[in-house]
Amino acid sequence: MRIGSGAGFAGDRIEPAVDLAARAGLDDLVLECLAERTIALGQQRRLRDPALGYDPRLRARFERLLPVATEHGVRLVTNMGAANPLAAGAVTRDLLVELGLRGKIAVVTGDDVLDRLDLRLPALEDGIALAEHGEVVSANAYLGADALLPALDTGANVVLSGRVADPSLFVAPLAHRFGWELDDWPRVAAGTLVGHVLECAGQVTGGYFADPGVQDVPNLAELGFPFADVEPDGAAVVGKLAGSGGVVSTATVREQLLYEVTDPTGYRTPDVVLDFRAVQAERVGDDRVRISGAAGRARPAELKVSVGYRAGYRAECGISYAGPNAARRARLAADVVTTRLRGTGLRIRADVLGALGDSGEPTDECRLRVAAMAPDPESADVVCHEVEALYTNGPAGGGGVRTDVREVIGIVSAFLPRADVEFRVTVLEADGAAA
Repeated sequence: MRIGSGAGFAGDRIEPAVDLAARAGLDDLVLECLAERTIALGQQRRLRDPALGYDPRLRARFERLLPVATEHGVRLVTNMGAANPLAAGAVTRDLLVELGLRGKIAVVTGDDVLDRLDLRLPALEDGIALAEHGEVVSANAYLGADALLPALDTGANVVLSGRVADPSLFVAPLAHRFGWELDDWPRVAAGTLVGHVLECAGQVTGGYFADPGVQDVPNLAELGFPFADVEPDGAAVVGKLAGSGGVVSTATVREQLLYEVTDPTGYRTPDVVLDFRAVQAERVGDDRVRISGAAGRARPAELKVSVGYRAGYRAECGISYAGPNAARRARLAADVVTTRLRGTGLRIRADVLGALGDSGEPTDECRLRVAAMAPDPESADVVCHEVEALYTNGPAGGGGVRTDVREVIGIVSAFLPRADVEFRVTVLEADGAAA
């Protein structure tokens, strides 16, 4: 089967996914759009409006993708449900109706475990109890392929979830089409390797890799997204569409293999503990790389939980200086504003950006950036006010002040017994009759 990657993060481009759906002959297209911070921000939006919380680009993506995927028989699997999968499912169903398309949407829920998480648990990052970090606003468990398989069994054209581990989004359709048992660790490990390589989309075709003169990537402006041709035993060849920009090479694949892997002997996912030590990446053609050698051990008894808490408010402000001696005036402004804010008790960071050009000589234009964390918006605004006041209370030639204050959702992690997490599938159908 051929499985493609249509997104690697919430802000990813849409055009390469549409191109894959239209031209690649895919069986499945996976859109991975969540990160720890992303789902916490989704929870923040849902707190403000219970109808929100799903990926804000869901409608824009599906307006482009649903007609093409329907025409070419491509199943869509995505975690764009974020903090509100059921609302995302309703939006998708309504959009299918608007487009005059028939379809079945399977919505996977159960990753939200805030009501069953013991806030006395220590955070994995620092050992401090979860409750002591601040008001906890979200707790989302990383579901695995076992949560998605019942949704795929419904025959849905679109499977929508909240927090599912990135590679699990790929393991589930592979296991579903090939009939893998989820305790077949060698095959699940091979599928997890495929998912890990594809999960960041353009990162394996040259995005986040290009470095002019060091790692050149052709036609980066029209970067294509990757797919993998996978055999029933999990053997896979990664590639991209002919004519699309970018490159698939052993270097791009190896870089992605190492991405976010802290222990190559035991990379924990909800589906398997993956061992990378024997993994190989071998060029087998133009923009074609075979990946093999994954080994796996039994899946962990616990699921990781991403916990979001109110961490305070961030002030971020800037002012530019131009002309002769610009950098020294900007540094003076930094000294002035930090001195004025000394009595606030806030930790202030002030940086002069662009003070030196490529040649190492001082430039005639630079920018002072001031940032601070504060316990409340009023204290954060004091920082912004002092930067704005530099107009007429600071060095000569300042201009272009920009200020921003916003709440910060901090992220820590914990483990939760797998038995404490219950997932559910809700099916929605669109009959193709426009309202």
